[in-house]
Amino acid sequence: MTKSNFRRAFYVTICSAFLYSCASFPVDSEGTLDRARGDELVVGISENKPWTQTSGTGRYSGIEVDLIEGFADTIDADVKWLNAPESVLAEKIEDGQLDLIIGGLSSSSPWSSHMALTRPYHKVDGEEKVMGIRRGENDLMMALERYLAHEFGEIR
Repeated sequence: MTKSNFRRAFYVTICSAFLYSCASFPVDSEGTLDRARGDELVVGISENKPWTQTSGTGRYSGIEVDLIEGFADTIDADVKWLNAPESVLAEKIEDGQLDLIIGGLSSSSPWSSHMALTRPYHKVDGEEKVMGIRRGENDLMMALERYLAHEFGEIR
């Protein structure tokens, strides 16, 4: 390879790397946020008052239920709930059957190896509250964290 061709290849490589760095980030590996917009957000819920509560009529309530319903409104999504113990929800989110998990999870959740955790959005008695998100769904994570930060007054 001549010196001129080497330079040309070097500049093409540098320009390609620069253009790649301008790509749209964050990205969901499975396109969850794009799929959910105008459609459905699949959320696993485990009862843990006052964060999440179930009733005999199949209705859900609680602090995190209100937060998720508010977030879903911002992306024009309906929420499809799946009520189960945390251990079952952890397996389902790892298998891609859920988008999010709520249930008063803490940042030291034993299920963190099955899912990504949001950054703590609230602290109660020294315990940082988080929500679980399917691994690799970075765009969804950023959108939810932005919403939570807004709701808790971190950003306006």
